[in-house]
Amino acid sequence: MKKIFIAATQQNDGKTTVSLGLIRNFQSKFKNVGFIKPIGQRYLEEEGLKIDEDSLLIEEVCGIKCGLKDMSPVAVERGFTEKYINYPDKKAITAQIKEAFRHISKGQDLVVIEGTGHAGVGSVFDHSNAFVARLLGSKVIIVSSGGIGRPIDEIALNRALFEKQGVKILGAIINKVIPEKFDKVNRLVRKGLSRMGVKVLGVIPYESFLSQPTVEQILEETDFEVFLGKEFLDRYISRVIVGAMRPRDALKYIVDDSLLITPGDRKDMILAALLTFRQNDKERIKISGIILSGGIIPSSQRLRDLLAKARIPVLLAKHDTYTVAGMLHALAVKIRPKDSIKIKKVVELIKDNVDLESILRGM
Repeated sequence: MKKIFIAATQQNDGKTTVSLGLIRNFQSKFKNVGFIKPIGQRYLEEEGLKIDEDSLLIEEVCGIKCGLKDMSPVAVERGFTEKYINYPDKKAITAQIKEAFRHISKGQDLVVIEGTGHAGVGSVFDHSNAFVARLLGSKVIIVSSGGIGRPIDEIALNRALFEKQGVKILGAIINKVIPEKFDKVNRLVRKGLSRMGVKVLGVIPYESFLSQPTVEQILEETDFEVFLGKEFLDRYISRVIVGAMRPRDALKYIVDDSLLITPGDRKDMILAALLTFRQNDKERIKISGIILSGGIIPSSQRLRDLLAKARIPVLLAKHDTYTVAGMLHALAVKIRPKDSIKIKKVVELIKDNVDLESILRGM
């Protein structure tokens, strides 16, 4: 049985994206492909169990039926770390992970193991990514975000932690490289990492669409409420506009699929946004949604009627405009099972930009 551990240098570098893309591509080469995320920090309640959300995504999208609890054996819920520091039990966690992996790997040709954060994450409860990779006897692929100096430095640091545990690095994948800088980054990171003895298995261009949330995702991650347009929550957001300027100035920044944040008493700003139409579709306005900040609802019935006819979702936030903007900036956009277009793009990006054959040979 082949196995590979997908690690990263930071959160949101693209471990799940890479894992998903690898599994879907490898499913054309192997009959049975399994998945496990031994330690998860973002979990959902599923059938009374705490299951990492990435495991749920992989199970549904890739059709992997290994048992959700085995795919996500350790959920780091609130208070988990504090409890462990006071009452450490390394053997219990180790046994939990090993037993889950034994179930997952049974009858599989290949198992993809997804880590959590960088190589040292989990050290506080004696199960860093480096330790878990050794525990499961797997080589590692390190994923890092685009650039030149930073990914090389961070890959070197993470490699040191893995090698201290006796874990071999199969190679690195550089993700989210700005297209305009792709050729330069591709050339230099390969040259720089080869000097360190690290093979570059792939360089993936940044695809902005994968980072675009839907209004529904914003609603799920915040305490905002739906004021109007509940049936349009699936609209994607390409840019966030803060309506804290004169309407004629704001119009210069509004592009297709923008999200406008403005208090409900800014009638001028709301009307201006409702009159911006797409170049290729004069029947559809540019904005994909509005967030009314400060808990202020437009007092004008005519304006509320116009909003209702605009075929966009309108959310109501009790926070001030600055706080709302900050909440959206901090939002971590995750691919969901229903994001079929995004999933198809991920599979294509991995197929076109990652050396799959080299990965298979090196496992």
